[in-house]
This record gives sequence, structure tokens and C-alpha cells, in this order.
Amino acid sequence: MRAGRDAAITVDSAGTGAWHVGDPPDRRSIAVADAHGMDIRNMRGRQLRVADFDRIDLIPGMDGHNVRTVSGLAPSAPKVHLFMDYTLGRREDVPDPYYEIDPAFEALYQMLEAGCSSLLAKLERAS
Repeated sequence: MRAGRDAAITVDSAGTGAWHVGDPPDRRSIAVADAHGMDIRNMRGRQLRVADFDRIDLIPGMDGHNVRTVSGLAPSAPKVHLFMDYTLGRREDVPDPYYEIDPAFEALYQMLEAGCSSLLAKLERAS
């Protein structure tokens, strides 16, 4: 996702649980990102904190479980949306490819790229 102009958008990622706090991305995620010109090797997992809600305007959950968990923590639930529904109008979960074969990571990238491109267009229209 690349904006055609300077934008005041900050993107962050956090999990609803602490399972991967401090861990680097899966090697297959690193490979797919690298193939698309993105270096994510230095990213590390972190857990969503209540303090995050003060600085975040939009929280797109990847699946229904994420949305329910985050909505239960959020002082303002309207910030929390199902990613695919909010970005592309498709009421579906983003699949977790962790236990899948390598091509699932490329398919995930394509799904996220489409959603993020749509989200960026929405944000640009709103500004």
C-alpha cells in the first residue's frame, strides 16, 4: 500500500494475545513481503494495550474473534471493524495461514493488499 502523496497515517500491528510478543514475523511472511519489496525482518510481535485506544482512530480486526476481543477492551467500540467488511464490503475473516502451505502466505498478501488499497482510497476521500 503506497499513498500517492504525503499522508498523516501511522500503521501499527498488535495481537489480542501475548503468544508472539517479541517474536519476528514467520519466515514465510518475511519471504512474501521481500518478494513485494518490503522488509519486515525487524518487526516484532506485540500485544494490544488499553492505552493504544487513546491514539488509534481505527482498529481493523482480522477475524470475528479479534473484533469481539478488541471490542470488549475498547472504550469506544465504533473504532473496531472487521477488516474485510470495512475495506471491501465483504463480511469475511482474513485467514491465518500459519498452519497452511507456503502459497497461503502469498494469497494472504494479495487479500491484505486489496483491502489496504481500498482503505487508503477511503481515507484519502475522507481527508
